[in-house]
Amino acid sequence: MRKIIHCDCDCFYASVEMRDDPSLRGRPLAIGGASSRRGVIATCNYEARAYGVHSALPTAIAVQRCPDLILMPPNMAKYKAVAMQVREIFERYSDCIEPLSLDEAYLDVSESPHFQGSASRIAEAIRHEVKTEVGIGISAGVAPNKFLAKIASDWQKPDGLTVIRPDQVAAFVRDLPVSKIHGVGKVMAAKMSALGIESCEQLQAWSELALVERFGRFGRQLYGYARGEDQRQVKPERRRKSLSVERTFATDVVPGAEADAALVQLIEELQKRLGQVTGLPIVGAFVKMKSREFRITTVDRRLPQGLDTACYAPLMQEAWARLESPVRLMGVGVRFAEEDEASQLSLF
Repeated sequence: MRKIIHCDCDCFYASVEMRDDPSLRGRPLAIGGASSRRGVIATCNYEARAYGVHSALPTAIAVQRCPDLILMPPNMAKYKAVAMQVREIFERYSDCIEPLSLDEAYLDVSESPHFQGSASRIAEAIRHEVKTEVGIGISAGVAPNKFLAKIASDWQKPDGLTVIRPDQVAAFVRDLPVSKIHGVGKVMAAKMSALGIESCEQLQAWSELALVERFGRFGRQLYGYARGEDQRQVKPERRRKSLSVERTFATDVVPGAEADAALVQLIEELQKRLGQVTGLPIVGAFVKMKSREFRITTVDRRLPQGLDTACYAPLMQEAWARLESPVRLMGVGVRFAEEDEASQLSLF
């Protein structure tokens, strides 16, 4: 039986800023772009969340909801340095670490000799050392697999620890809302609700074949998740799936010269970023647009012969046709081959 820990720093950017300036504690704080430049919130502390502020919320709306909100620009260099400190603490207890972002990671401690192999005691030690040495809070979840460990880390946030033992799995997932399953967003949750599926216990009544027919390839994962099963391994090196660049405009943009010039600039920035990535075959391209009403559309195209930047103009035209509205954001990107797909491509 595997022993997996999922660690997630609590409101990471905001926690670092409150650590460095204690006068910010107890006051609503957000990290993000200025409302005058149509910025969005990257993260916020729990005082700000009480007002309905959350990540990805436009800053202008955040300030409306919380007039006393303290807004700070992100300091990525500082956050990366703090993340390295946290990573060094992880490495004291496991060599098998899968980072998900600067502030969260999976650890497989199945073979760890620390604390006689007790994953819960290892998680407690990590939380204590992050708090005392780094000065921020971190929540942790301990479980037999990645799916349950990630849910557990969120169970008692902030600064919490939840342990799901193997003999508790069946009871835990029985009452688990399907909305807690990673990959089940609001739209899918609504579809499931219309089918009478609110909990994993109700999801268990569906066969794997029926779930695949209804939800496609994700149906196989749903079948396992409903039973608390997840065979995914903790991978120390995560393969990048995509790369993209975006631009948020100070004023809404309509089809025309400004939009065309922005597309050229985005493609140039994307090519510059791609120059820093090696060994990843490109198999797809996409554009993303967000309307002034905050409706988002993404248009994809498979690229069997590799990247041809000429594909972005027609993709953008299709996105315009979908939204039929001025836009506040444009983006372009590429998708990379999955590991098995990349190995097949290398044979030709």
